[in-house]
Amino acid sequence: MPLITPLIASITDPIVNFAVDVVDAMGLPGVFILMVLESACIPVPSEATMLFAGFNVSEGEYTLFAAVAVGSVANLVGSWIAYGVGYYGRVDLLEKHGKKLHIKKSHLDWADRWFERHGDATVFFTRMLPIIRTFISLPAGVAKMPFWRFSALTLAGCVPWVLMLTFIGKQAGDNWEDWKDNLHYVDYVVAACIVGGAAYLFLRARRRRRGPTDTATETT
Repeated sequence: MPLITPLIASITDPIVNFAVDVVDAMGLPGVFILMVLESACIPVPSEATMLFAGFNVSEGEYTLFAAVAVGSVANLVGSWIAYGVGYYGRVDLLEKHGKKLHIKKSHLDWADRWFERHGDATVFFTRMLPIIRTFISLPAGVAKMPFWRFSALTLAGCVPWVLMLTFIGKQAGDNWEDWKDNLHYVDYVVAACIVGGAAYLFLRARRRRRGPTDTATETT
């Protein structure tokens, strides 16, 4: 971790500085633009945007309610963009050319079943998790989750996350950057869980493809 952390910081710091400059120059319109981009799968960290917005709240530039409302609505708008890409790109891209991307019809069917059974909880709770929250709208669109239900759950999940970051920034004041740096460790844990989960699913799928006969042959 001591070697990895400076490397990641060197990559993310220019993006963080860009986000801070935009919010500093444009105020709430800047918050709106950045949070739309973040929710549309563009790697703009909401931590930097909303923590600095919270700092501006502590300086009296706008109210906590205004910052949270703008950030949450912007996240919803951005999620509509990602949802639309998944919804309309399913037929034109995934179903027609999915084999080139190693995406089979069975994968799409699995996504449909997952969102049919667990879609509400998945959309709501993942909006409160770093990294995952940025990308969940795309598979929801691919699975053709009902639009208005998706929108309501997305907004409901965005508000606690945006409120938490803005409130921390407001309370931290000049120390908001220390909080930003500390929150990166949460990102690392979530990223490690994603990689671990993906590796587990890959190995399990590989074993299923090989079948019990191949496994028995290897043991003998």
